[in-house]
Amino acid sequence: MDQRVVNVLAINCGSSSIRWGIFAVSANGGRGRVVHRHAHGRIEQIGDAAQVHVEADGAAPLDTTVPVPDHDAGVRRIAEWVGATRLSVEAVGHRVVHGGSRFRAPTVLDDAVIAAIHDLEALAPLHNGPSLAGIRACRAALGAGLPMVAVFDTAFHASLPERAWRYAIPRELAARHGIRRFGFHGISYRAVLDRYCAITGTPEAQATIVALHLGNGCSAAAIENGRSVDTSMGLTPLEGMVMGTRSGDLDPAVVGHLSRAEGVPVDEVERWLNERSGLLGLSGRSGDLRDLLACESTDQRAAVALEVFCYRIRKYVGAYLAALGGAQAVVFTGAIGERSAKVRARICQGLEWLGLLLDPRANAATIEGERRISAAGARLEAFVIPTHEEIEIARGTVEALRATRADDGRRR
Repeated sequence: MDQRVVNVLAINCGSSSIRWGIFAVSANGGRGRVVHRHAHGRIEQIGDAAQVHVEADGAAPLDTTVPVPDHDAGVRRIAEWVGATRLSVEAVGHRVVHGGSRFRAPTVLDDAVIAAIHDLEALAPLHNGPSLAGIRACRAALGAGLPMVAVFDTAFHASLPERAWRYAIPRELAARHGIRRFGFHGISYRAVLDRYCAITGTPEAQATIVALHLGNGCSAAAIENGRSVDTSMGLTPLEGMVMGTRSGDLDPAVVGHLSRAEGVPVDEVERWLNERSGLLGLSGRSGDLRDLLACESTDQRAAVALEVFCYRIRKYVGAYLAALGGAQAVVFTGAIGERSAKVRARICQGLEWLGLLLDPRANAATIEGERRISAAGARLEAFVIPTHEEIEIARGTVEALRATRADDGRRR
């Protein structure tokens, strides 16, 4: 595969959605380079009325609403569509959120790797389960002989220094149970870093930025000279910023206190913090930021939820600028980061003294795509860079297959 182009199906299972694409990836060196996108699509709001969108070369776009009860059914639908086309898929890459300490790079899937991903499911309950369902459905539909690769969100943060990943708990407990900060959204950060370097002409080894992935799940990353040195999520995706339904940072004693006060097991409290908290818990109305922006002028709880949300993100920006000793830019990505000018403005408000000054017109522009939104001459630039996780999954798939082939060659 060293001298040719490989067609890779990239599958990105979220908590309630699936995004996918078929990419032609040049297999010459490193992670490869995407030279063409044959097709892509998404299934959103998985359930009785899932929204399905498909675009492919030479075909009219498809938009429909159909029942897609779960991720297994969604991936089977994608695999059936792929099988009905003339596209030859030579490998499949799957996004997996939690790779723990074992998986620090994209990894070819076999039964042992799948079992290890299952063992980590408790640490990413909203994500590893859907990924496993997607992997199994893909195997069933496309055959176990097709090479498949897991591309891990945690891998990008394998470079965290000990001061950033270690929790201040007894070392023997941490070692016995593998407790440390891992970080997530790494596939997104890897993709955004590549694009930041490309559009600014900055060599990766010289790129120092604060990146904000803001969507239903939110996190920040401090990237120094092209390497992650701190990030807001921790052992699980629950730590860090306020999110759609996740609490983010809180006093650890809250868990035990609520368990005792409500007479429920700790597992139930953790479920509340993952599924009933964040913007949903603060507002009592919705975990969707768009809903809260639409009603904040008449709903005080919605207004407070938005204020807490932006304030917590602003604190992380300041903290990471301090940790880095300054940066070249703050980069916004993710659905909220890319689309909400109001949220970007609120986050940056009050950070002018650090050199972060937005251009109001550039920030408010409704155009899509990569763009600079900082004012001319700002010491700290700001960018909106859409993330393309599926491209990064495809590149990581080729990287893993190349590495496996090289290892096999050395063993012969």
